[in-house]
Amino acid sequence: MNKVISILAAAALTAACAAPVPQSFSVIPMPNEVELTDDVFCVKGAAVVEGEGLCENASAAVRAFSDRLALVTGKQAGKGKGVILFSADASLAPEAYSIKIMTDSVLVAASSFNGILYAIETLKQMLPAEVYGSQKAKAAWVLPCGVISDAPRFAHRGFMLDSARHFWEVEEVKRVIDIMAVYKLNTLHWHLTDDQGWRVEIKKYPRLTEVGAWRSGTMIAKDWDSDDGIRYGGFYTQDELREVVAYAAAKGITIIPEIDLPGHMLAALSAYPELGCTGGPYEVRKIWGISKDILCAGNEQVFTFIDDVMTELTDIFPSEYIHIGGDECFGGRKEVGKPVPWDSCPKCRAKKRELHIKEGPESRHLLQNYVTARVQQILADKGRKIIGWDEILQGELQEGATIMSWRGTTGGIAAAEKGFNVIMSPNTYCYFDYYQSEEQDKEPLAIGKHLPVEKVYGFEPFDGLAPGTESHILGVQANLWTEYIAKPEHLEYMMLPRLCALSEVQWCDADRKDYERFLDALDHSLAIFDVMGYTYAKHVKGLIGLPGEEQPAEAPAE
Repeated sequence: MNKVISILAAAALTAACAAPVPQSFSVIPMPNEVELTDDVFCVKGAAVVEGEGLCENASAAVRAFSDRLALVTGKQAGKGKGVILFSADASLAPEAYSIKIMTDSVLVAASSFNGILYAIETLKQMLPAEVYGSQKAKAAWVLPCGVISDAPRFAHRGFMLDSARHFWEVEEVKRVIDIMAVYKLNTLHWHLTDDQGWRVEIKKYPRLTEVGAWRSGTMIAKDWDSDDGIRYGGFYTQDELREVVAYAAAKGITIIPEIDLPGHMLAALSAYPELGCTGGPYEVRKIWGISKDILCAGNEQVFTFIDDVMTELTDIFPSEYIHIGGDECFGGRKEVGKPVPWDSCPKCRAKKRELHIKEGPESRHLLQNYVTARVQQILADKGRKIIGWDEILQGELQEGATIMSWRGTTGGIAAAEKGFNVIMSPNTYCYFDYYQSEEQDKEPLAIGKHLPVEKVYGFEPFDGLAPGTESHILGVQANLWTEYIAKPEHLEYMMLPRLCALSEVQWCDADRKDYERFLDALDHSLAIFDVMGYTYAKHVKGLIGLPGEEQPAEAPAE
């Protein structure tokens, strides 16, 4: 359990007034070990020093921290008393850090760039929320003295942003990255293609963005027989993508792009109909849900296309992993068992005969295994690994793939038992497109179901795992699908403060989580959101709805 010594009001008095009282310890995610005393260190004017062994990126982060302290306190670094020293310590684990705060100095150590970043974020959260602002603020600019030792539970601490259903401008994507950094997430999974839009520029295939990035309308609310008739879309140029990749890297965040295949490809088929089983005509999907039209598994031109796309994609994104989707290739739950293009396509049927796949219900999954293996090899030749949604586990999956378990945790548990690495992302705990309360009439429109902060916080990724398979769980990720989310304030509302709860699932060992302590600490995070200008949900404060539409929640039944 955490050992946190509560901070008493500072008793030492100066001739004129009481010494400043530090911000209560409200760091999210909660560090591993915390011991605090009643003494304080004044950061106002303290020298911020780069010790030996820091990499260039870490040095830049330290300088940025120094500049921020000077800005918000109004006193230049080195013009006051005390020193904050950052240094490298190779003995610490990757992403771990230590902080020792004394009355005259703060000693920070880490073995990696990310460790330095996380130490800085912990120090910032220990200060008044105004440290996240853009102007000088009158506040108690002191830290409580003590010792902090910290490291994350999971290596993959992710968040997925869907830019395919609704397109998010570069500046909003950066705001998502900014708030991820505050809570020590290290992976942005960027969903860039789907039936409703293709968002990444591929220079060898210009029609992907000329045609595939635009739809002629968007369904209205949940009326599946309607669309607004308004042309909608957008895409990221390769220069913009590189800009975002660099921006994220400077904050310790890796971006994993997703090109969803062989299903969820209607936008691409609209641009290049020869890649489908029927040859079209196809149209970028105006309603949500899943198109039955997918890439033709028996057409060799499809794999040339995928290779070409991945060549350009891997030149933009340096991530170890590329997400290849693989979900819902044969429709959603309502389409289970119904015919799909692969069943009747002459090229697909010939490919099944070539692979000695017998016709039958399982044949489509085995044919998808073939597609997955081909794409896996294409990316292996480029030095990359694949992640796929848990459907790729059906049939016979090749070694080396990583499973992202979204249909609950069952797929992840099965994958771990088979020796595959897993990222837990169950819709039951990690789908941030779900409503945040049961009073849906007071909420902005969402896809359905109910996922409050408390339930997110209660997720335990190891539940149900066979003993000895825990090492296959690489981490945890939340997903924010945006079918019903079209504006930045709605996007942020759905993220926050559920992202804070997610961060403790990702960072903290199970026995260190405490929901009541988390709720107490959350007040400080809400103040941080206010200073940074984020929209957030206030259910924990008894209010429901976007700003300007907030209503009191119903009192719980006695």
